[in-house]
Amino acid sequence: MNRFPNGIKKPGFYQKDVDTTKIPAWLKTEKIYLDSNKDYINYLICNDKSTLLYMANLGCIELNPWNSTIQKVETPDWVVIDLDPEQIDFREVVKVALLVKNVLDELSVPCYCRTSGSTGLHVYVPLAAQYDYETAKLLAKVVATEVNVRSPKTTSIVRAVQQRQQRVYIDYLQNSRVQTLAAPYSVRPKPGATVSAPLEWDEVNSTLSPAQFTINNMLKRISQKGDLWKPVLGKGIDLDKIIKGVSAHTGITQH
Repeated sequence: MNRFPNGIKKPGFYQKDVDTTKIPAWLKTEKIYLDSNKDYINYLICNDKSTLLYMANLGCIELNPWNSTIQKVETPDWVVIDLDPEQIDFREVVKVALLVKNVLDELSVPCYCRTSGSTGLHVYVPLAAQYDYETAKLLAKVVATEVNVRSPKTTSIVRAVQQRQQRVYIDYLQNSRVQTLAAPYSVRPKPGATVSAPLEWDEVNSTLSPAQFTINNMLKRISQKGDLWKPVLGKGIDLDKIIKGVSAHTGITQH
């Protein structure tokens, strides 16, 4: 939970562990062991409107779920390529997203794009919880590295901010266990209450702006276009087949 109890102009804070002795009994939690904490964490489960309203009352503007569900904690539902601009024009982010799509198209891998609601774009590949986190991260790294090879002047896979040199950071490490990203349709703590919006690929063009999707127009957009996020939770890819495709495709660098 990304909480802003005093509004977005005041400092906020992240909370992942909830005290089960101090929350209402009807709330659901899941206890998960984290290596980084060397302890169990009680994560809040938000699967209904009542829990969502409870979180909103805590000043939780932004929802940041895991890449997996409590049904299959160790196997993520998707691979995400997180495109994070480092002092670079958003149109360059769009170009990189389209390059990610080109790489995945060459492997016949379906992918879906959404705005982060902030400054970046996220590209998703459905996994249907068939593979573990390390496998998902490896696929993301292969794609990220290939995109970086094809566009070294505008992209970076270096994590250190000071070394990115005004490039689009392709963050494949977001596929690690316990990493979280803003949920689709989540409002972000930004001026105008921008929303992380699933997109159609023809919307990913030079006119795209994250600021165009807000809490004020998102419901109308959904009523017009339906749930563009739904395919991400649909049929997962066949990774064994894709690995063979990487080996056979001369246009994809083997890593």
